[in-house]
Amino acid sequence: MPGALWWLLLLLPIGSALLITAVLRPYRVASAAVSVFSAGACFMLAVWGVASGAAAPEPVAWLRASDWVVMVAMMLDPLAEVMLLVVTGVGFVIHVFSLGYMSDDPGRSRFFGGLSLFMFSMTGIVVSGNLVMTFIFWELVGVSSYLLIGFWFERPSAAAAANKAFIVNRIGDFGFLLGILAVWGTLGDLGFGPLRAKIEAGALDTAPWLPVFLMALGLFCGAVGKSAQVPLHVWLPDAMEGPTPVSALIHAATMVAAGVYFLCRVFFLIEMSVPALDVIAWTGGATALVAALIAVRQDDIKRVLAYSTVSQLGYMVMAVGLAAPAAAMFHLCTHAFFKALLFLAAGSVIHALHHQQDIWKMGGLRTAMPVTFWTFAAGALALAGCPGLSGFFSKEAILEAAHETASPLLWLGLLTAFLTAFYMSRLAMVAFFGEGRERRAREAKESPAVMVVPLVVLAVLSVVGGGLGIYGVLRGEAAAADAEGHGWLVPALSFLVFAAGVGTGAWLYRDRERDPLRLGALRDKLYFDEVYGATVVAANGRLAQFWDWFDHFVISSLFVRGTGLVAGGVGNACRFLQGVGASGYAFLFAAGAALLLLWAAVR
Repeated sequence: MPGALWWLLLLLPIGSALLITAVLRPYRVASAAVSVFSAGACFMLAVWGVASGAAAPEPVAWLRASDWVVMVAMMLDPLAEVMLLVVTGVGFVIHVFSLGYMSDDPGRSRFFGGLSLFMFSMTGIVVSGNLVMTFIFWELVGVSSYLLIGFWFERPSAAAAANKAFIVNRIGDFGFLLGILAVWGTLGDLGFGPLRAKIEAGALDTAPWLPVFLMALGLFCGAVGKSAQVPLHVWLPDAMEGPTPVSALIHAATMVAAGVYFLCRVFFLIEMSVPALDVIAWTGGATALVAALIAVRQDDIKRVLAYSTVSQLGYMVMAVGLAAPAAAMFHLCTHAFFKALLFLAAGSVIHALHHQQDIWKMGGLRTAMPVTFWTFAAGALALAGCPGLSGFFSKEAILEAAHETASPLLWLGLLTAFLTAFYMSRLAMVAFFGEGRERRAREAKESPAVMVVPLVVLAVLSVVGGGLGIYGVLRGEAAAADAEGHGWLVPALSFLVFAAGVGTGAWLYRDRERDPLRLGALRDKLYFDEVYGATVVAANGRLAQFWDWFDHFVISSLFVRGTGLVAGGVGNACRFLQGVGASGYAFLFAAGAALLLLWAAVR
C-alpha cells in the first residue's frame, strides 16, 4: 500500500463530518450511510495498511518560525497500529449498532456527523508524530465529546453534563500544555522520534530531578483529565447523559483510553523520573479502588458501567506507573472489546425498555432478550476476570507487574478485582434474573438484528481477545516469550477473587426486590460532587461576585465614568477660561500675582 494512502484515515472521517453538516443534514438516511461507510473504510484501510507493513507517509511542513518547523507527521509503530485497529474496528461496529439505536431520533444526521468528527479527532491522536499534533487532536476530541454528550441538549441534565466534561478536561489540559512547554524548554524538540533519540543519547541523564519530575507530571495531567483519574473523574459518570452508542464509543472504548495511550506513547520521557512513576501508579491504584467502591451501589445500568470504566482506567494508569506500559495497552485493548460490548448490550436493554435505566425496575430479561443476555454475560465475565476470557489475561499482566516490583499495589489491585466481580454479578442478577418488576420489563423483546449482530462480534472478541497476540506485539517477541515464565501465584489469586466476587454477588442479590446494602456514601458517589460544589464551585461563584462588584464600582465608576467626569471638568474649565473676556483675564492676572506674592512670602 502506498504510504500516502494513510492520509485517508484522517480525510475520510473529516470529509464525512463536513459533508453531513453542510449538505446532508436534512437527509437522515444518507447521513448515516456516509458516516458508516467512512468508519468501515477507515477500518479496512487500517487492516490493509498494518497487514502490508506500509510505511508512514512523508511528513509535511506546516508552520515555520526561524529554525523551528512544525511538521504534520504520522508515527506508525506497533503501539500506534494496535491502537488504530482498536479505534477503527470498535468504532465501525458501534456505527453499525447506531443505525438501529438512533433510527427514530430526529437528530440522527447531527449524531452521525458528530461521530465522524470524533473518529477524525481520535484517529489523529493515535497517528500523531509530535506533541503539537497530539495537542490539537486532543482538543478536537474534547470538542466532539462535548457535542455528543450534549446531543440531547434540550435536557438540562445533558447540557450540564457536556459543560462539566468540557470544563473538567480543560483543567487537565492546562497541565498538559505546561508539560509540552517543559519538554520543548528542556529538550528543544517536540517530535516523538527526535525526543526518543535524545533520551537514548543521554540528554536527561545529568538533568536535575525536579524539572524532569515536573515535566512528567505535566504530561500526566492530560491523562488525569481525559482518562478520568481521581480527582478529575467526576465528569465521566455524568457523561452517560449522551446516547448509549456515544457512551460505548467515547466513554468506554476509545476517548477515555486516549490518556492511557498517550502515557504509553511518551513513556520514554516519563520513566526518566522515578518519583513521577510512583505518583502515576498510586493515582491509578486509588482511582481503581474508589471507582469500584462507588460502582457497588449504583442503580443506573449505565452508571455502573461508567464507574467500572473509571476503575479499569485506573488499572491501566497503575500499570504505566509500575513501568509496564505494554500491560496497560493490553488491558486497554481487551477493555475496549468487553466494555463496548457491555455498553451496547445495556443500550439494547434500554431500547427494549423504552429508555428505562434503573436496574431495580428490570428483571427477567434473560429469557425475554436471550442474545442480549448471553453477550452481556460474556462481557461481564471478561470484565470480572473469568479465567480463559480476555480480561483475565490483561488483568493478570498488570497484577504480575505489581508482584514483580513487590508493590503493595498488588493487594489493592486484587481488592479492586474482587469488587469488580461483585458489582457485575449484582448487575446481572438484578437486571436479567428473577421476574420482571415493571410492565416494560415483562413485555420486553429482543432488539433487531442490526443491533444484536454487533453484540455477537464484540462478544467473540471479548472471549478470544486475550489470545490474539496483542501482548506479544506490544512487548516484542523476546519479552513476550519471557512473559510465559510467570509463576502460579498471581493467576491463582486472580481466580480466587473472581470466584469470591461472583459468588458473593449472586448469593446476596438472588431474587431480591431491593438492595440489601444501604451504603449511602457509596450511593452518593463518596460526595465528590458535593465537595466540589462546596469548594471549587462556591469559590468560583464568590470570585465571580467579587469581579462583578469590582467591574461595576471600580472599573466602570472610577475609570470609565470617572475618567469621563474628569475630562468633562477639564473641558468646562478650559471653556470658562476661553470665554471670560477682558475683565475676567484681569481678575485671573491679579489672582495669579497674589499667589506668587504669597508663595514668595512663605519662602
